[in-house]
Amino acid sequence: MKPLEQDDNWIAVDEYLTDRLVEDDPALAAALKDSAKAGLPPINVSPNQGKFLMLLAQAIGARRILEIGTLGGYSAIWLARALPADGRLLSLEADPAYAELARANLARAGLAEKVEVRVGRAQNTLPELIAEGAAPFDLIFIDADKPSTPDYYQWSVELARRGSLIVVDNVVREGRVIDAKSDSPHIQGLRRFFDLAATDSRVSGTAIQTVGAKGHDGLAILRVTAD
Repeated sequence: MKPLEQDDNWIAVDEYLTDRLVEDDPALAAALKDSAKAGLPPINVSPNQGKFLMLLAQAIGARRILEIGTLGGYSAIWLARALPADGRLLSLEADPAYAELARANLARAGLAEKVEVRVGRAQNTLPELIAEGAAPFDLIFIDADKPSTPDYYQWSVELARRGSLIVVDNVVREGRVIDAKSDSPHIQGLRRFFDLAATDSRVSGTAIQTVGAKGHDGLAILRVTAD
């Protein structure tokens, strides 16, 4: 682990950047407050990461977004705000209580008509989407249980189109992702994901480390290059 002074500096820099570049937003603040009050784990993306997702979706002109892992709806609010008037976000959440809270947070943000929160384990709902013949998604954000990341990734490619982006959060895990001998199912799940992505001719991707209020972690970004 890094010295505490370094961790404090990461947080201070995050706060500085957020204060300068991320606007105060009552709906987002309320979503975090109500999530904490309901006892949800504080694992939502940070404000500057949320705005990054929004800008990324806007940059590619996303009209259909899939989110795997809703939690309290904080990242869903950011993503949905990137959509045009006729755009849609589908967010998958395993926990019915989390989904209920997310719907309330999205409604307060004025986004209820743009977002569907579907309850069920993504291991079930993702293949159901494929069986339903769901139209391709322009952006897919994977932020759910890490052991299942390889499965989520493979289904996401099936639900994408040429040019779609797939973003996978929390892929560095304080640097532990490089430990091939780790007995953590979270680490092994992420390593299997990287192995798949590295050998998948349908995508081109990269990953970056991040430090900040959420500690030392990172995200992967992959562009689908073949149908």
